[in-house]
Amino acid sequence: MQGICKFGFYEVFKILYGNFIGEENSYLYRTSLYLAASASAEFFADIALSPMEAIKVRIQTQPGFASTLRSAAPIIYGQEGLWGFYKGVVPLWMRQIPYTMMKFACFERTVEALYQYVVPKPRDQCSKSEQLVVTFAAGYIAGVFCAIVSHPADTIVSKLNQDSGSTAVTVAKQLGMRGLWKGLFPRIIMIGTLTALQWFIYDAVKVTLGLPRPPPPSMPESLRLKLEAKQA
Repeated sequence: MQGICKFGFYEVFKILYGNFIGEENSYLYRTSLYLAASASAEFFADIALSPMEAIKVRIQTQPGFASTLRSAAPIIYGQEGLWGFYKGVVPLWMRQIPYTMMKFACFERTVEALYQYVVPKPRDQCSKSEQLVVTFAAGYIAGVFCAIVSHPADTIVSKLNQDSGSTAVTVAKQLGMRGLWKGLFPRIIMIGTLTALQWFIYDAVKVTLGLPRPPPPSMPESLRLKLEAKQA
């Protein structure tokens, strides 16, 4: 549910915002466009994710609580009502929105940089398998940065769902700075691999189904002519 909202809405918001600011500004401010589109997509994706996150953490961290989604959901609803599924949504936004902004913006700019500085030929001259290797590499690099920016909030969300009466502020105070960053290296390995595979599979499905895969952005002809006119 989170994935379809994250990737699906990102494509929607990228087109929507790009059309709103125009072709030239979409190129000049493309990093800001990626950040805005991914943040908007993740806002809605986390609303879909929050109930599943709450149930998952309870099952993982409270022995004897429940073992299935079907049995856990009524317990949480009976004890805390609907809010029990969404009390972690704000910390989830704190964790996932920066994570997703980094995931998409870093990936887009890394792909662009790899084709510009590393890959010895243009993307349209690369085979599909070569393009997917670039996708995997860019996804892993993006995943490393994702893990770093989202780790403190991830720690808070986990503790928050363990303790029914806690708040994000009290959890952060209890853990301290050292506690918030505990377990960062294993998470970098996990998120780096996860993000690389997500982008690889997403791109591979597009290749398999023949869906549009726009190349890295290039300067619009109108903008190029304007810049040449200024230099003349």
